[in-house]
Amino acid sequence: MNQLLRTKSIDALIAASEEPGRRLKKSLGVWSLIALGVGAVIGSGIFTVTGTAAAGEHFLTKSVLKAPVLDLLLKGAAASTLSGRLGAGPAISVSFVLVAIACGFAAICYAELASMIPIAGSAYTYSYATLGEIFAWVIGWDLILEYAFSNMSVAVGFSAYLNDLLDNLFHFHLPLQISQPMFEEGQRTGAWFNLPAFIVLMLLSWVLVRGVRESAQTNNTMVIIKVVAILLFVFGAAHAVNTGNWHPFMPNGYSGVLSGGAIVFFTYIGFDSVSTAAEECGRPQRDMPIGIFANLAVCALLYGSVALVLTGIANWTTLNNDAPVANALKMIGMNRLRLIVTVGALLGMLSSLLVFQYGQARIWFAMSRDRLLPGIFSRVHPRYSTPYISTWVAGFVVGIPAGIFDISWFADLSNIGTLFAFILVSAGVIVLRKKQPERPRGFRVPWVPLLPGISIVCCLVLMLSLPLETWLRFFVWLVIGLFIYFGYGKKRTADLN
Repeated sequence: MNQLLRTKSIDALIAASEEPGRRLKKSLGVWSLIALGVGAVIGSGIFTVTGTAAAGEHFLTKSVLKAPVLDLLLKGAAASTLSGRLGAGPAISVSFVLVAIACGFAAICYAELASMIPIAGSAYTYSYATLGEIFAWVIGWDLILEYAFSNMSVAVGFSAYLNDLLDNLFHFHLPLQISQPMFEEGQRTGAWFNLPAFIVLMLLSWVLVRGVRESAQTNNTMVIIKVVAILLFVFGAAHAVNTGNWHPFMPNGYSGVLSGGAIVFFTYIGFDSVSTAAEECGRPQRDMPIGIFANLAVCALLYGSVALVLTGIANWTTLNNDAPVANALKMIGMNRLRLIVTVGALLGMLSSLLVFQYGQARIWFAMSRDRLLPGIFSRVHPRYSTPYISTWVAGFVVGIPAGIFDISWFADLSNIGTLFAFILVSAGVIVLRKKQPERPRGFRVPWVPLLPGISIVCCLVLMLSLPLETWLRFFVWLVIGLFIYFGYGKKRTADLN
């Protein structure tokens, strides 16, 4: 039991990060950190989920497994099989702002821990320093789930968008045999392998191995182009806004605003990836908090602006489709701008893939350096000073399943994993304030334990809003991880002081 709850001192973590051969190059500044966050958060969702949240979701669940856990607790099994979500209407822009504020509670906890523990590993490292080895393993295993399954889904989506772009530009489609997954919803599709999904992950892995500066520059370029595409939509379509579409502004009242917020919450997942870059940041005590907070502010502004213009050019009741922005532009005859939106969606996916592959490799690297995973994953490239083996392995672990399966149904697994990480990070702030109150902090969360407590409650409620089947899969994943820990990781760390 002592080993399971054994924490690793912050000084020991920092000393381990300076060991020759395992030292990462410190080359990131505040602008690169902001771009990393925007790259992770602003994906294709800004052009898709916005419409769904405005118009609402109407569905009939046929199984208790698909019902949200919160509904099961409040309504019972029978009532919860009849379900749906009210739309926010034009007030979806307000929903985006409210969700940014809710995420801000978790963000301030990340900011404090990232500024005082500037080590690769994010929530995994923070849990090792505050809660104990078993919690560190669980959250590390959980983060692997979050990053891997999220990117599998995005890579499959990238392939579909690429085919759509080729069709728009050249009236050409890649053969279905090499551009679709072999299996979709458990059924054979007739395809051999989703080659674009695999190739894009291999190319991004190569960029990441070449160096964090090169990776950041690539991401910066994609983020700039993506933001320009979003701004072109906002300002280009603004003249077509019909203010009558904004009335009534809250067609379903505050319930609709909150329901829309529950849908769009998951579009903000990814800001925590900024903290995985702490060890490669030149001035983490100052730059990490700025990077985290600025990222949330920029994303909230972009999301809110797109939502306001979208609900102005089309009636909110018509937006519940797979491509609401593109379809709305098509309806008003702005096909050139529609093409720009498609390019923006593709770049949004690329930058998200890049940042999450970056973060995933750093989790593997940190866990390997702590001997919870094989030592090969913590090897650093002699020339580029990057965890090259972790990066390549992460690329294949994500790329091969993305070529075989359509795993979009794994998206909720990524969401529940992220929320679980938020809870442990918030708890870590409370624990460290009690154990090491005098330790220097580049940023301090005000009103502890109130604000971290609010963060924990918000995340728990959102976790309970996910379907029961997601909870069951999450527990299965954690059980598999515990078998690996007790069979391998625990034995390797048993002789550590």
